[in-house]
Amino acid sequence: MTGARGRPSPDQPTIADVARHAGVAVSTVSYVLSGKRVISEVTRNRVLASIRLLGYHPHAGARALARRRANVIALVLPLRAGMQVPVVMQFAMAVVTTARRFDHDVLLVTSDEGPAGLRRVAATALVDGVLVMDVELDDPRVPLLRELARPSVLIGLPADTSGLTCVDLDFHRAGWACVAHLAGLGHRRVALLGAPAAVYDRGTGFAHRTRAGVVEAAAGHGVDVVTLPCEEGAVAVRRTLTDLLERHPDVSGLIVQNEAAVGPVLATLGRRVPWDVSVVAVCPEQLAEQANPMLTAVPVPAEEIGTQAVTLLMRKLDDEAVPEVTLLEPRLTVRDSTTAPAKAGR
Repeated sequence: MTGARGRPSPDQPTIADVARHAGVAVSTVSYVLSGKRVISEVTRNRVLASIRLLGYHPHAGARALARRRANVIALVLPLRAGMQVPVVMQFAMAVVTTARRFDHDVLLVTSDEGPAGLRRVAATALVDGVLVMDVELDDPRVPLLRELARPSVLIGLPADTSGLTCVDLDFHRAGWACVAHLAGLGHRRVALLGAPAAVYDRGTGFAHRTRAGVVEAAAGHGVDVVTLPCEEGAVAVRRTLTDLLERHPDVSGLIVQNEAAVGPVLATLGRRVPWDVSVVAVCPEQLAEQANPMLTAVPVPAEEIGTQAVTLLMRKLDDEAVPEVTLLEPRLTVRDSTTAPAKAGR
């Protein structure tokens, strides 16, 4: 409520009240609000705390207040069933490391609260912007992200990317590349051992996009393909493999997109790799290099994706134009786990 000519009413705090409460000069409060001068983090936080406590709203200065920097970004990473935590943490570490290069800290939000949790995080003055992971094709958080005043970047792709900023590996082309490699070696029946069923059931984008790429590439190369979800753990992997090979004994190539299943697949396959069955994976590079035999693989570049996501967010904070979608090109590295099938002359 204001008095004549827009002056604050007597019960409305003024900038002088904020200065007295914070123990600083009025000019210091002004600089904190405008960002025109560098103020120490301790002083800045004290002033912002006084502003919030007193409920001060500067006349004709709301935009300046909205532009203040907390030097913190939120990483919304709900921990859900079927997620590969070690791989997810690679993304998180890349985000933290890159944010520090921009003089920002990271608030990690792991609760699965959907749009309500995202709104709560974005509404706080503690963060400048939001990164969102584990993106679904029909993600219920997406409509809210389009409306939020604070900038956001998704690590992943929903079905509709309009009005958003997204960055990820091109998983569709990654799936295509795996099939193309096996088809080029002469394999005519391949199988995809994918993520756990819960990942597909909730519509997680990367899993569905990889599977779509595999299926389309198989059709384009004249290859028969079987796609199966694969649960975690040696027992579950063994059961899935046994069922697969009993139903389709002529499968000569496996594509694995489940980091937790890579080791059990190689240990329990019951066939020689690569002479009986070739194996190609979509997984972190380190996992492919440490496997026995070393895996032909499309690496998931967690560090590069995390770096790109933070960089895009910082550009948005500076009101720069950024692309809606940034897809990293998949690159398949051939190692010891793939060769021509025996029937092709091996």
